[in-house]
Amino acid sequence: MKIDAHQHFWNPARGDYGWMAGSGLEHLRQPFLPIHLEPHLKAFGIDRTVLVQAAPTLHETEYMLGVADATDFVAKVVGWVDFENRGDLSHLERLAKHPKFSGVRPMIQDLPDAEWMHRNDVKWAFDAIVDLDLSFDALGFPLHIEPFQRLFDRYPKMRIVVDHCMKPKIRSDEFEDWAKGVAKIAATTAVFCKVSGLVTEALPGWDVATLKPYVDHIISCFGAERVMWGSDWPVLELNGSFETWHQAAVDILGGDDGSQVFGKTAQRFYRI
Repeated sequence: MKIDAHQHFWNPARGDYGWMAGSGLEHLRQPFLPIHLEPHLKAFGIDRTVLVQAAPTLHETEYMLGVADATDFVAKVVGWVDFENRGDLSHLERLAKHPKFSGVRPMIQDLPDAEWMHRNDVKWAFDAIVDLDLSFDALGFPLHIEPFQRLFDRYPKMRIVVDHCMKPKIRSDEFEDWAKGVAKIAATTAVFCKVSGLVTEALPGWDVATLKPYVDHIISCFGAERVMWGSDWPVLELNGSFETWHQAAVDILGGDDGSQVFGKTAQRFYRI
């Protein structure tokens, strides 16, 4: 089974994608739906996908589950609940009963406080994720590596995957501190990692040589059995295409590592 472990659908007319108002994101301010992704999946033999939240609302989570119910190739949904509202525990318990609901992703990269995840008023949510045996997608920048390390140490039983390799600063070639941080996470926790989102962190005109050191480092640290590939479609279209990113990943990975990263790891982690 070949799996795209990270993709999005949205219809901006729903009104809760505030981040799309940013400059340079005009291309994304249009509907991206299963009918638009399916040709890419067929072209590259991808059987299943993991649909990931892109708006900080329960309404979007319900929307995604509705899309998943109507779309065979969507295997799992990573949604959102309000970690700052303990009353959302009832929603998390309800969502956990849906066969395609895997877990949640707070949009930590967009929050002003890098220590937000350690606030007392959000602790209930992490406890509930563990108690309900849900997954947690960790979305952040290199500045979040150290706070995430402490969170991961605190919750060794939580099923965690780091999104987008923690978004290394490829444009400015800031490799060393990022590399040390993710290596420590890999060595001291059972956390997984997604090779995704890298093309949007690179300068226009990127090629395989641009991305290879970052992918190689992730594979070296985590091992292919803890790494999964994601397209990050349609965000990747800001600085590439499904075809160019998929081919770059194939060129870098290949062999046995490729069979793990393009399917087996995501199948095991997301229980597909």
